[in-house]
Amino acid sequence: MSIETTTPTDLESAATLSEEEIFASHQGGKLSIASTVPLATKRDLSIAYTPGVAQVSRAIHADPKLAKTLTWAERLVVVVSDGTAVLGLGDIGPSASLPVMEGKSALFKAFGDLDSIPLVLNTTDVDEIVETLVRLRPSFGAVNLEDVSAPRCFELEEKLIEALDCPVMHDDQHGTAVVVLAALTGAAKVTERELTGLRIVVSGAGAAGVAVAEILLAAGIEDVVVLDSRGVIVKDRADIAANPDSKKAELAQKSNPRALSGGPAEALLGADVFIGVSSSQLAEEHLKLMNHSSIVFALSNPDPEVLPEVASKYAAVVATGRSDFPNQINNVLAFPGIFRGALDAGARRITPAMKLAAARAIAELAEPELSADYIVPSPLDPRVAPAVSAAVAAAVTE
Repeated sequence: MSIETTTPTDLESAATLSEEEIFASHQGGKLSIASTVPLATKRDLSIAYTPGVAQVSRAIHADPKLAKTLTWAERLVVVVSDGTAVLGLGDIGPSASLPVMEGKSALFKAFGDLDSIPLVLNTTDVDEIVETLVRLRPSFGAVNLEDVSAPRCFELEEKLIEALDCPVMHDDQHGTAVVVLAALTGAAKVTERELTGLRIVVSGAGAAGVAVAEILLAAGIEDVVVLDSRGVIVKDRADIAANPDSKKAELAQKSNPRALSGGPAEALLGADVFIGVSSSQLAEEHLKLMNHSSIVFALSNPDPEVLPEVASKYAAVVATGRSDFPNQINNVLAFPGIFRGALDAGARRITPAMKLAAARAIAELAEPELSADYIVPSPLDPRVAPAVSAAVAAAVTE
């Protein structure tokens, strides 16, 4: 099977999108419901609806397990947001976030062949969101959290995982982390480094930054240093020590093994890898402090922490979150296959082992063609979702 990559024509068309074209494509929304059964005759109606449907309802009432096969709920993913951290737009509210959630549901169908509906909630209270989804649980089979602000997103995901008996994943955290690990696996090979021996700096301690650091540690990488707006996250930093139950304090216990302190200059001195998942800019003078043939992932959208043409002066491999540069780190490489694999295997949880398996599957697809400009497959590569799905499903039984 040939590998589909982004072509110059694709990039040119992406760069020349008109406002008229964009708004026209969103007119009336991007989703619709289609029947899977014929509805052309009275007999069709009698089978799909009354009186035939009553037999199905009676059967499910007698044996609730039949809902898994006689309704769509067990394989329906709900994309849930409160609109508090939408793209780079921030807290714009549920209604303004709905076009993004519609798009996410469309991606689930296109890449994972999973039905999905968006649910935007007019509350930012974590317990209210949990209660809402618990009450709606008979209607769906998995929850994709989307664009929920940190640190609330951590609490929300943890509470939902405990409250629901189905897969739950905050894609801004874990989808990003999975693709970053996959890309880093390829970049390490391109630069002839051992993955576990890398010295890595993660800029950003929000949803994506924390999840990226955690998956790197889970993959056996020991030297991970995380930066936030106040500098290096380290155990004895005053604000972290004063909040021992915070996510940053938890991360400080696991990361920064050399107990570095200070800012970007101190963190990047002698580093092999920079991973940017915040809006903070990376100064060229700090790039010079990194080791030779470094790896730079500048993933902030739409403005990377450092432009590829600047980063390429010092780095051997550069990646961004954009489609108009090589090496796009795109969550669509991960989340459709992760949810598909979890649902195929009947998993109740999406575990760290499943996320690591997804990252390995993505990395393995790129390996035969690895180069400085190709460290992960294209998001349009049709092999990706099936490979990730199979790897995730296999990891459920481990």
